[in-house]
Amino acid sequence: MSFTRILPLTGASLLAIASALQAQETSQGTTVLDTITVISDGKENIEATGGTVVTQEDLEILQPSNVSELFAHESSISVSGGGGPSKRIHVFGMEQSNLAVSVDGVPQNATSWHHTGSNVVDPVFLKRVEVEAGAAAADSGFGAAAGAIRYETVGALDLLEDGKNLGARFGLSYGTNGRGFSGSAAGYGRHEGFDWFVMTHGATGKNYENGDGIEIRGTEPAARNILAKLGYEFDGHRLEFGYERSRDEADRLIKMNLGLASDTVHPLEVARDAVNLKYTTTAPTDMWDPEVIVYYSENDYWRPNYQSRTNGNMALKEDLFGGKVQNRFTFDNGNITAGVDFGRHGYFTDNYGNNDRRYRDFSTFQIGAFAQGRFEFDNGFNLSTGVRYDGHRFTDWDDNTFSDSGASANATVSYKFNDHFEVFAGASRTWLGYVIGDYGYVHARDNSFSTDPNFSAGTAQNLKVGANLGGENWNAGITFFDTRIDGLPLYAWGPGAMLQNHPDEFRSRGVTLNAGYRWENTKIGATFTKAKVTAGGISVLPNSGTFMPIGDMATLYIDHELPDYNLKLGASLAWAGKISDAVATAATHRDQPAYTVVNTYAEWTPPAYENMSIRVGVENLFNETYYERTGFAARGNGNIEPVYAPGRTFTFHTAVKF
Repeated sequence: MSFTRILPLTGASLLAIASALQAQETSQGTTVLDTITVISDGKENIEATGGTVVTQEDLEILQPSNVSELFAHESSISVSGGGGPSKRIHVFGMEQSNLAVSVDGVPQNATSWHHTGSNVVDPVFLKRVEVEAGAAAADSGFGAAAGAIRYETVGALDLLEDGKNLGARFGLSYGTNGRGFSGSAAGYGRHEGFDWFVMTHGATGKNYENGDGIEIRGTEPAARNILAKLGYEFDGHRLEFGYERSRDEADRLIKMNLGLASDTVHPLEVARDAVNLKYTTTAPTDMWDPEVIVYYSENDYWRPNYQSRTNGNMALKEDLFGGKVQNRFTFDNGNITAGVDFGRHGYFTDNYGNNDRRYRDFSTFQIGAFAQGRFEFDNGFNLSTGVRYDGHRFTDWDDNTFSDSGASANATVSYKFNDHFEVFAGASRTWLGYVIGDYGYVHARDNSFSTDPNFSAGTAQNLKVGANLGGENWNAGITFFDTRIDGLPLYAWGPGAMLQNHPDEFRSRGVTLNAGYRWENTKIGATFTKAKVTAGGISVLPNSGTFMPIGDMATLYIDHELPDYNLKLGASLAWAGKISDAVATAATHRDQPAYTVVNTYAEWTPPAYENMSIRVGVENLFNETYYERTGFAARGNGNIEPVYAPGRTFTFHTAVKF
């Protein structure tokens, strides 16, 4: 990394943090600040700068059964289709492996194999999702190349009603077109400082059909998930233990995100287990607001009984042990969060074919220190800025060790002209350490495969500028973004092949717009995203990579309440424009057609049973035949087809809470 390129951002960050400390020391009283939008904590900071927040209110409206439905209102986020384990989440065309992803503060492992979906928590367990696009904060975590995604799950204290110490929730759904039955059950309570929460969710069904009535094999629902939490509060302190378990075991396509000519399926199990222990205070002060967390997670991928294929059986395993210690310091004009974090990844691959491909074990270790300040000034300017410094070590399967360290810095500044108009600009340069990427590639490499002695750490740069407008009942915003990532891995193929740095710079640049209006019991929203995603200055191919062309995408949604009838109605529309690219055509990819998909729902609460809700939904109302924009596009003369999305599907859901 060039020291001269990161110095301006680092200097600005340190100067802002130092100024805030000095202001605190010289202040003679408390300054009352005007309400701001961009730099304040919470939803405003993220959405106002091109990101996305899915709130508890949004989740109640969406009732998502999968991650495709979770982000249905967002054009900047696209999710590929197919069976549950195949879904991959892309932000501005960049797969979430390029973002710092966490669940309740626990980092998520990156995608292990390019035909496997992203690791995410079951949407049924969620209470909030934040997608910070572009320049991510220093306290978002290590390796935030293109931003951060933070998933937060529900717990007992979120669900218990006033005056109650015990509670329970049950949900049951049935869907046509293969969706089948799914159910969830949660029990929670508190007693003398203790609180507890346990929730299970499972689904079973059949393969769905696309809009043309063609069965899409390997898409049956098969989730079996558990979330459990135990908390204890005493003398201003809180300890919380969490456990997450997910299983998906069914017959799946050989490569889940594309349809081969054989269209055969084989047994596959994808599993995740994660535990964490967190300490916080229930009596924070200006100088004492800590968070301490330690965690362990394990992700496993088993596909046995492939002996008839040259690529054979495959088993992947990745474990992560780590932790974080941080404290938030509050001052008159903002706050600073500072701390340290670490993580050790272990990677294990096993049994790929009957040839000289061998078992391989390798690992990485990261340790870093960070500080992020968020400041609100009374002159119209506001600032979020931070720095972090990380060390990283990579030990490969031949016991070769690579070590390096580097600094990262970010800054976002806004100016508010009045209560209705503001502008902002942000930039970051992030040191990524040794990026391992889709390590499942090593299965298809023989015993001679090694690591390039010059293998080096990756880096990322982000720029964004924009403006926001708003009034009492409306808001609108525009963000121009530009993300560049260098030093990603390339698992080369052939005699003497090595793991080396990809020679190309990967880039996503474009614009995203959002607008919303709320009037009495009606809420209307729309988003539009236009992105050009390139590798080495050339359009990326619509294949199984971690960067995908998305072109033009838009969403429109409306939700309306009829209080007199205890009724909620809503509809959403997702549109994607046609993609026709000469680079893709030369690689035998066919044009990606435009599509428009409409979903609708109605939810009723019986007056005599206010703790119950009954919901009817129709996904893909007009039975469109399409595949999601970040799915593998059709290639060749019919030998590779995309995994098409479901055709028209009716869902019926009822929920009861006590």
